[in-house]
Amino acid sequence: MRELRGIGASPGGAAGPVYRLAPPPALPPLAETVDPEAERTAVRAAVLAVAADLTRRADIALEATAAEVLRAQVMMVQDETLIDAADIAIDGGADAPHAITDVLAEHRAVFEAAGGYLAERVSDLDDLRDRLVAACLGQPMPGVPDPGHPYLLVARDLAPADTAGLQPALVLGLVTAEGGPTSHTAILARTLGIPAVVRCPGILDVADGTLTSLDGVSGVVVAGVSTEAVDTVNADRLAEIERRARSQGPGRTADGHPVALLANIGSARDLTGEVEGVGLFRTELLYLDRSDPPSHEEQVVAYRDVFAALPGRKIVVRTLDAGADKPLPFLRLADEPNPALGIRGLRVARQTPTVLTTQLAAIAAAAVATDADVWVMAPMVATAAEAAAFTESCREHGLPTAGVMIEVPAAALRASQVLRHADFLSVGTNDLSQYTFAADRMCGDLADLLDPWQPALIALLASCAAAGVEAGKPVGVCGESAADPQFALVLAGLGITSLSMAPRSIPAVRESLAAHTLDECRQIADAALAASSPQAARAAVDGVVGRQMKITVSH
Repeated sequence: MRELRGIGASPGGAAGPVYRLAPPPALPPLAETVDPEAERTAVRAAVLAVAADLTRRADIALEATAAEVLRAQVMMVQDETLIDAADIAIDGGADAPHAITDVLAEHRAVFEAAGGYLAERVSDLDDLRDRLVAACLGQPMPGVPDPGHPYLLVARDLAPADTAGLQPALVLGLVTAEGGPTSHTAILARTLGIPAVVRCPGILDVADGTLTSLDGVSGVVVAGVSTEAVDTVNADRLAEIERRARSQGPGRTADGHPVALLANIGSARDLTGEVEGVGLFRTELLYLDRSDPPSHEEQVVAYRDVFAALPGRKIVVRTLDAGADKPLPFLRLADEPNPALGIRGLRVARQTPTVLTTQLAAIAAAAVATDADVWVMAPMVATAAEAAAFTESCREHGLPTAGVMIEVPAAALRASQVLRHADFLSVGTNDLSQYTFAADRMCGDLADLLDPWQPALIALLASCAAAGVEAGKPVGVCGESAADPQFALVLAGLGITSLSMAPRSIPAVRESLAAHTLDECRQIADAALAASSPQAARAAVDGVVGRQMKITVSH
């Protein structure tokens, strides 16, 4: 057996034979262009074929989030600037496959240099290139293997088109050599409930068919396990899935202390199963890849669909989280040298205030038409003054409960002052990690710094929770860390009042909380806070949990 280590990206265990993603088509030698018009026609035919294939995948995607990602790819491949650039390359002597490859290589370099969200889309461009080249050459498009039985999917990285169409009954787990815990692969795997490990470079040396196991929490991958081990891991997984399917009710510790378990969604389609409410309604999906902003009426309809689905329950709406690193054409924002530190989130209102006021008016109109308990929060708030201005604007629009996201360390450090104006806080641990450790969340090489078990991040979470307790106001967590059943115990122990995650992750977190009292969670949080590293924090918490379980069994 050979043990490999990566980063756990989607919780759960899985085991089976590994099979690699089909390789991209090989680019043939440059052919002499005899008929430039025929090459231009070939490019357009390839664009149509790829757009149609991605649209079909979006239509049958199991999750709304996956469908939205695929539709964004369709917009990318149909971009007229890409087609025009390919025409210019053909006029310069390139054939269709080389023209596409050269143009997308230029786009790739620009995306990488921009960093942030655009750097994340590099793998999307690579996938589009491979699909377009395959279409030009008349070859099958690269994709997921189908050996005819369940398996673990292995790849250098996965494009959204590959991940979105995965069938959990066939693809038991994912292991990628690259990527990070906040990549598209990781997010979609969690959404689909598929255990995943990313940033595991040694996996590419494992031969197809090798029996392998993975742990999506610890990031441990073991190649060369026995058939008995495979049967045991998968039997445990099925038993856990069945047990969690029966799990219902609100989130509570063993002694009845409430910790609300809420869902992260992008639209009404993401609401699967019974949930207590929504802790993060991402509204930016309405705005993506548009040359004009959605109208007031269009927004009202989209928000009302979600509100009507959860009468009487809390729904936390995040206002538009976009800007220079998530470019929206209609915003017409200037290029910035460091998009992650530029005009994004609430800061967009500095230049185009009507985007925010129109959205708040639409949210208020949709809220009046339903019985949902609608809360609103702004992303990228850095100061108490920004929090005050946002909450005042919400109240002017008839929205009584207004809060802010804590993603900037300055806001975390001054959480008490922010709460003098805001009704609640919601910590986005993904961005808070990025800014705390000066580590781009899309840079796989820095994935260890983005580990939510980093003691410095836990200390900032503790500061926010303490401010909430002092002010008597709720403080939630809506980052990916909330979906980790063990880390949820730390958060509850710190005083966090709600956890928001992909709906499929809720049962495991509910069971974890139900197995420990609030006092035990506080002991767990103290152990994590005292640790010197993420590894030490995990080990310390494992030790405390183990001792607590022994005491429970002995009684």
